[in-house]
Formats: sequence, structure tokens, C-alpha cells
Amino acid sequence: MHPGMMYWWKSRQAGGNGCGASADCGPGGGEARGGHGGWRHGGGEERHAGHGGDGDDFGSGAFGVRRPLRFLAYKLELDDRQVAELARILDELKTERAQAEVDRRRTMSAFADAVAGEAFDDAKAKDGADLRVASAQRLRDAVTKALGRIHVLLDKEQREQLAYLIRTGTLQL
Repeated sequence: MHPGMMYWWKSRQAGGNGCGASADCGPGGGEARGGHGGWRHGGGEERHAGHGGDGDDFGSGAFGVRRPLRFLAYKLELDDRQVAELARILDELKTERAQAEVDRRRTMSAFADAVAGEAFDDAKAKDGADLRVASAQRLRDAVTKALGRIHVLLDKEQREQLAYLIRTGTLQL
């Protein structure tokens, strides 16, 4: 976990406003963008001035948001122990997703090889399709395992909030 994340998280738990060196988006930081490191506060939601969109738009990534750990820690109000365990879970899921991307490229290569010759190579196409299916099954298993571990980690209210985020599409798996 990046040290800036821990600073951000501890300042949130201590009741800080989250404004500081780790909260801004880059060079020039806070004072040039309204004195709050680029973070605006209003209506109970935080919004980032530098990236547009609404307060729930944290970009896109493996979990449907750019920074899933930060997003979930904030939305679910996780404690330090939960944040550390969630970081491990998301790291394992990130590794599995990276492997799925490698498998996707291999699948596309196999499909290209199947159609490149004079005659269609059915065996290469089937090998590519089998690799795609196996990769999807491994990813399915990794996601369900991660969700199970996250379920154990959270209390009742946090699980309800997570379910809401998934159900509304704010968090995409």
C-alpha cells in the first residue's frame, strides 16, 4: 500500500478534512485550486475538482474505480485492520486480472494464427477458445473468492453498503 494512502486514511479517521499533500492531484497542489488541494466539500460528499464528474466518480479500473482501496475504505468507513486486509485481497485479484489480460492476448493471437493460413486451422481456433474459457473460469473463481473474503471482513452495515454499491453499478466487478 502506498504511504500516501495511509496518511489520507488516518487523516479521515481523525476527522481531518483530507486536504494536504497527498490529497492533491499533482504539481501545484492545493492553494492554486481554491486552498483545499483540489478537494471540494459540500453536501456531505467529497468531490474532486481536478477530475470532473460527480463525487462517486473515481475513474475506472479493476473494480470499476481507479483507486478501489481508497474508494472502498472511504465509502465503507473501514478501520486500519480492514484496510490492510482489503489491500491484500485486491492485490491478489489484480494479479489474477493481469493474468487474464495475458490470456486474452494469447487467445487473440491463436485466433489470428487460425485464420492466417491458406486454410482455416480449426485446432488453433479451438485452442484459443479453450484458453479463453479457462481464463474466464479462473477469473470467476478469483472474484467469488475475493467477495467471500471481503464478506467475512465487513460488518453488517458495511456489507449492506457494499451490496448497494454493487447493485447500483457504482462498483463494478
